Amino acid sequence: MKSRVPVAQWLVAVLLLMVAHAASAQRRDDPLTNEEINQLRDTAVEPELRMKLYVEFARARLVALEQMRADPKKANERGFETHRMLEDFLAIYDELDDNLENFEKRRDDLRKALQFVIAGDTEFQAKLRALKDAAAAKPNEVREYEVLLSDVIETVDSSADDHRKLLAEQIEFYKKKKKAPKS
Repeated sequence: MKSRVPVAQWLVAVLLLMVAHAASAQRRDDPLTNEEINQLRDTAVEPELRMKLYVEFARARLVALEQMRADPKKANERGFETHRMLEDFLAIYDELDDNLENFEKRRDDLRKALQFVIAGDTEFQAKLRALKDAAAAKPNEVREYEVLLSDVIETVDSSADDHRKLLAEQIEFYKKKKKAPKS
């Protein structure tokens, strides 16, 4: 006589495997290293220093991406790695934006911090466009990251505009504040 696993147990096992797989697929490793996290923790209330760090970390991700793409040993995994590294860059860039928004809500003076961010935006836009241009020559590879690259470029372009507007607002605000008579 054959031993049968009851259908209910089998369904529960399959369901648990599906849930575990979905949970692991949704889990995203933090793109920041422990050292970077510690550096950010030390600058939690200092907009200028914190924004410098975020720009530095985002820049490092794009430099690593360029280095990986130039390595002939990585040719077979270049599409996948490009996608993964773009995700890391975008996660850091989104954190930069979130932090900038938090500092703005606190009414911090962001003029110096925004100068670093805007310089970073300009650099990031150039590097991302260069990646897009280089990718056009590799249609098989680009399929793995084409949509994400477009999203990243759009995000950086939109945020760069927002950063410039915020800097103009900050300059105007502090100009008026300086002219206002003190009581």
